[in-house]
Amino acid sequence: MISIGISGAGLFAESFIPLFAKHPLVERVVLADLIPDRLAEVAARHGITETAASHADLCASDVDAVAIFAQRHLHGPLTLEALEAGKHVYCAVPIASSPSDVEQIVGTVERTGLVYASGETSYYYPHTIYCRDRYAAGDFGAFVYGEGNYLHDMTHGFYTAFQHSGGEQWRRVAGFPPMFYPTHSTGAVLGVTGARVTQVSCLGYTDTDDDGVFGAGRNEWDNPFSNQTALMRTDDGGMVRINEFRRSGWRGRHGSNPLTIYGTLASYEENAGSQLWVDRQDGPTDVSEILACAAHTRDTEAAEAEAADRTDLHEVLREDFNSRYASVHPTARLPRVYAGLRNGHLGSHHFLADDFVRAVHTRSVPPVNVWEAAKFALPGLLAHASSLAGGTQLDVPDLGDPPPDLPRLDLRIPVEELID
Repeated sequence: MISIGISGAGLFAESFIPLFAKHPLVERVVLADLIPDRLAEVAARHGITETAASHADLCASDVDAVAIFAQRHLHGPLTLEALEAGKHVYCAVPIASSPSDVEQIVGTVERTGLVYASGETSYYYPHTIYCRDRYAAGDFGAFVYGEGNYLHDMTHGFYTAFQHSGGEQWRRVAGFPPMFYPTHSTGAVLGVTGARVTQVSCLGYTDTDDDGVFGAGRNEWDNPFSNQTALMRTDDGGMVRINEFRRSGWRGRHGSNPLTIYGTLASYEENAGSQLWVDRQDGPTDVSEILACAAHTRDTEAAEAEAADRTDLHEVLREDFNSRYASVHPTARLPRVYAGLRNGHLGSHHFLADDFVRAVHTRSVPPVNVWEAAKFALPGLLAHASSLAGGTQLDVPDLGDPPPDLPRLDLRIPVEELID
């Protein structure tokens, strides 16, 4: 049995508090936040009796692991602080906002042997699972080209989210470079093929909106770009295009992350209204039904999640935080208690929480580990540098893979068999 400290009591954290607290391998949860009133309110709502006044206090406590749900530009320093304190780490994406922090985090995990799990939701999106399984079976043939997209307009809930987390100076952090947050896009493509990006070239769209978010002097990064498009080379000889758009007249039926992958034998194509498997002999087959996530069902076991249902949020964010499983999700591996708990982001939350708890309990490497997190994030960080230089092609460093002597997480074992 393990103990987990949760750093940050915002909306995203509230989606995971019940998943950690009710996991059969977790005996204790401690919640930390810098805002006392919010900390008290969220702790009471979820029945958390132990709290800490800061991330530092949480790191100084006796918890085994820390789950970080802070503002995205703080992830690198907070992760390093927790690792150096001897804590296993789960962190919402991205892993960090600079190549040096990413490299230092990977090195610290390798040095300490601690578990790091990334909260990259796209790894468990239905279209990623479907394509990953078909790629592993050889149905795609060789990988040729992939498109990963995160088309999330600022008006689709981002203003509210940044105001909630950033306070009076929220615009200073809302201008976060889009390519600093590429992992919903890169994680989908690379989460299918397992490849690594070796080179990247990127262009940016200089924002023209007058909301005070993007532009020199308007944000912490002097970032002028609201939209960025990158072309990448992968080490399997393939090509990838990544779009990170925050001004986009687009809304999809299946979420904000349309994915397309072309192989030498078959392809998967997705747009705002369709999800198709395309065979070069038989043509397209609509697979949207098997990839559709059921809406969350309201039942007595989900009472604590109902209390956190933020009706003030834009409907796109409400959809993100309220979804169940698709038929391709391997639900048999999950703790039985999760069947009554709220899920989110196309059914991914349950799998990410279970991965981390199992990995810490068994001291094994989770699927979305620190080396995968680096593969997903580094191409975007270099892409932003490329866009500032007018599209110059840059090499992406290789931080390696999990050492072969480290055990991989075995998800075939039912959780209940791991209970001490």
